[in-house]
Amino acid sequence: MKVIRTSIPDLIIIEPTVFEDERGWFMESFNEKRFHSELKALELPLPKRFVQDNHSCSKKGVLRGLHYQKAPHAQGKLVQVSQGAAFDVAVDIRPESSTYGQWVGVELNSVNKYMFWIPEGFAHGFIALEDNTNFHYKTTGYYSKESEAAIKWNDPTIDIAWPKMPSLNVSVKDCEAPFFSPELVKN
Repeated sequence: MKVIRTSIPDLIIIEPTVFEDERGWFMESFNEKRFHSELKALELPLPKRFVQDNHSCSKKGVLRGLHYQKAPHAQGKLVQVSQGAAFDVAVDIRPESSTYGQWVGVELNSVNKYMFWIPEGFAHGFIALEDNTNFHYKTTGYYSKESEAAIKWNDPTIDIAWPKMPSLNVSVKDCEAPFFSPELVKN
């Protein structure tokens, strides 16, 4: 696997090694020992163990996010797309961070097979670029309804450069999410 640093040092893109021949392809989608070794090499903290896997399927133009969970149920996420394509975004919501309020976006798709590591302290969202986009993510914490929170996906202070789409499909809940502010993300 190859690890690609982003403009926010705690966010990394993982490019798996894919073995391909006339029969198709094979890749190791997760190896905890190797994942931890790569994080250590980058002097990044090791996450808690992954405890939950989630899978969603979205139509083209569906935008989900920006979601996060507050402590004590904060989650790190290892995300990937197995079918279709998505523009995936993580926003630093750690008030003490030098990259507070900044975002990183990466295209995840079934061709590049990239994975995106998003540690605790980040809001997360994505837009499906194709129909039947299958989005998978491992989390370091269990979902907790009482701890769920969101930031408005088109907040002008964050100013995410979402890909242009003919139309967007955003849930009422995500449309009504509050704008980003230091008070919003306090635990």
